[in-house]
Amino acid sequence: MERPDFFSLKNGEKAKLPFSDQEYKRRLDGLRNVMSSNNLDMVILTSMHNIAYYSGFIYCSFGRPYACVLTKEKFFTISANIDASQPWRRSNCENIIYTDWKRDNFLKAIVSIIGRDEPPRNIGIEKDHVTLDIKEKLSSIFSFSKFINVANHLMSLRMIKSKEEIEIIKNGARIADIGGEEIVKNIKEGATELEIAIAGRDKMEREIAKTYPDAEYMDTWVWFQSGINTDGAHNPKTSRKLVSGDILSLNTFPMISGYYTALERTLFLNEIDDSSLKAWEANIKVHKKGLELIKPGVKCSDICKELNELFLELGYLEYRTFGYGHSFGMLSHFYGREAGLELREDIDTILEPNMVISMEPMIMIPEGNPGAGGYREHDILIIKEKGTENITKFPFGPDHNIIKS
Repeated sequence: MERPDFFSLKNGEKAKLPFSDQEYKRRLDGLRNVMSSNNLDMVILTSMHNIAYYSGFIYCSFGRPYACVLTKEKFFTISANIDASQPWRRSNCENIIYTDWKRDNFLKAIVSIIGRDEPPRNIGIEKDHVTLDIKEKLSSIFSFSKFINVANHLMSLRMIKSKEEIEIIKNGARIADIGGEEIVKNIKEGATELEIAIAGRDKMEREIAKTYPDAEYMDTWVWFQSGINTDGAHNPKTSRKLVSGDILSLNTFPMISGYYTALERTLFLNEIDDSSLKAWEANIKVHKKGLELIKPGVKCSDICKELNELFLELGYLEYRTFGYGHSFGMLSHFYGREAGLELREDIDTILEPNMVISMEPMIMIPEGNPGAGGYREHDILIIKEKGTENITKFPFGPDHNIIKS
């Protein structure tokens, strides 16, 4: 029996995607404009975030390569046979399935879209994502082609959100707040970080399903940290049991069709000492100032400069751990990032309407020092023509988040 290197299979009906046909067309038009301005004959996307952004399909790699291939006339996803027709059902384009029977059938599937008769002169790739192995193989197949990085162009396009994207981000922020409320209900002495996190995650997933009944549900998560575990913003939950007086870090992350939103808050269990209260209030002062500084026409690095000066005045600049905020959209803790829109000293991007960005100052005071622990607040703001809209409603500060158990 001769088994195929690749094939197409339309099993079932096309599923309802997160966005309208008009929205996907808007995105493809933008990508084709990038192709035109850079004289590209073809673009090969390989990252989860860009494939999902343009096609609607979020792949599960498990060590296998995936792609989205765009020419001036054609638009295909390339997926592994293990996923059958799910990539076709969950995308707004055609799909080619490659098999495992022979090595490099993935590459053969890409070639099948354009053929070998007229190889593309210029090919756009994501140089921040393509592996050296795949790059070498593409170069051997398209030996007369020039490879041009399109990652930064596409990131710039993703940084400006459409009306439909803003709607899904707003729902994500609302659901993050719901998860936070559920977590607070479960905070008590002796409870573990794990069990508290599970309660918040389950509440959010059910609300996502209620809001988006036609979606796929994956990757929603919670980081609930206590005591020394609050020192890192991305520390996983553990089975540590809560003790009265603990500093707590509540972090909820609903994922809706690849769109990430977040709520992050500092809390204390039952009581707080003076040193901890002083550090917490200093971080809150910076947070409030940051919320005021975010507005259209302001440079990211200028916001950082002003907040650094405030932290220095308060005596906590040495304890600051990372940038003051970042873009939101098609991203996750294991894929995607719009690094051109982050509140860092080395980012000079000017804030524009329809950008979505967080304000999230954090300080970390090491163990053995008064007020030890990690302090972090996090709100999401939509940049408007004039001013901003804060879509995070969960309260912050000692008046609300010293939780009595």
